[in-house]
Amino acid sequence: MSEMRVIGIRVEQPQNQPVLLLREADGERYLPIWIGQAEATAIVLEQEGVTPIRPLTHDLIKILITELGHTLKEVRIVDLQEGTFYADLVFDGDLRVSARPSDSVAIALRVGCPIYAEEPVLVEAGLVMPDEREDEVEKFKEFLESVSPDDFKATDS
Repeated sequence: MSEMRVIGIRVEQPQNQPVLLLREADGERYLPIWIGQAEATAIVLEQEGVTPIRPLTHDLIKILITELGHTLKEVRIVDLQEGTFYADLVFDGDLRVSARPSDSVAIALRVGCPIYAEEPVLVEAGLVMPDEREDEVEKFKEFLESVSPDDFKATDS
């Protein structure tokens, strides 16, 4: 299992599809996850430090966790099946709740907990981008030009 850092959200053209890009904290692999527009907006707002007038869904979830006296310890991206990623929210007492990775990351950013990806997920969908001298934004643009969601669908071996 590797700890992941949120690099950011980019929009793949021409489909106008948001992509969440994670990178290993102590490694070279990137993990792209195609997500919905609402979750992309929630992640970007949190990264940019924008506080809405009223809590959005992920803000509300953070408030509920706190008010109910629990702690979100970590988020784990645990599986990839037929192109769909799966995540677990791991709470105190090892309580686990299955959730979409996009929602999980949006919540993790709000509560400040670590995000991890299981090794089998990274083996299947993780990518090493060439030329470490470029900044991450440029590498991500090149990456988006070379992949599509179909690249992450399971194949019959």
